[in-house]
Amino acid sequence: MQPFFRQSLPLFRIRGINVRIHWTWFLWAWFRLANRGEGVYSSITWNIAEFLGLFLIILMHEFGHALATRQVGGQAENIVLWPFGGIAFVDAPPRAAAQLWGIAAGPLVNVALLVVLPGLRGLLFDSGLADRMPLDVPVLLSQLIFINKVILIFNILPVYPLDGGQILRSLMWFGLGERRSLAVASAIGLVGAAGLGAYAYWRFQSFYTLFMAYFLGTQSWRAWQFARRPAPMPPDEPMV
Repeated sequence: MQPFFRQSLPLFRIRGINVRIHWTWFLWAWFRLANRGEGVYSSITWNIAEFLGLFLIILMHEFGHALATRQVGGQAENIVLWPFGGIAFVDAPPRAAAQLWGIAAGPLVNVALLVVLPGLRGLLFDSGLADRMPLDVPVLLSQLIFINKVILIFNILPVYPLDGGQILRSLMWFGLGERRSLAVASAIGLVGAAGLGAYAYWRFQSFYTLFMAYFLGTQSWRAWQFARRPAPMPPDEPMV
């Protein structure tokens, strides 16, 4: 965690939680905006608004993890945004139920946004406000609705350390215990990361997807190693 933090910059602090941004985020923002293609907006200003909206959704997701972890008596003090989303560094109590709630709260934020964002778009049209706004506004809301759905679906995949993989691990914890559940979840994560990497290479040839597969694989391998050791479990388990 320390090298990652040394390469990130502080943004702000809310309710005792430090929000930081990794320097590579700015490179990713420049690349995405410079290669936006024809797009669906009338100007790059709306592309910037969509990009910032994406990371606002991610930040709310990570705050869901952090605040839920605190609710069950754990510690959560740092969130880092980077090109691949966000990471909440938390230390939840070593109980299956506490871990489950801390993890599930992130996707539940996206579930809530499935109602809020379409509701906001419907309100604009029903009230007639959409007719008095730039055409880009409803388009932006539609894009953010789609982005939120993608974030939710991807995060609940049962691949460790994605939320779906960690939820699966927490559920198995009730029957298998702390270490065996982590071993099984991380093994599934390794298989999933390998599958994602192969699919990305053969179908998309996407560096972004390949790097995500690498990240998932390395985190799963690290978790597998910890699960096999007799030493205490590591604190500050990241939630993505």
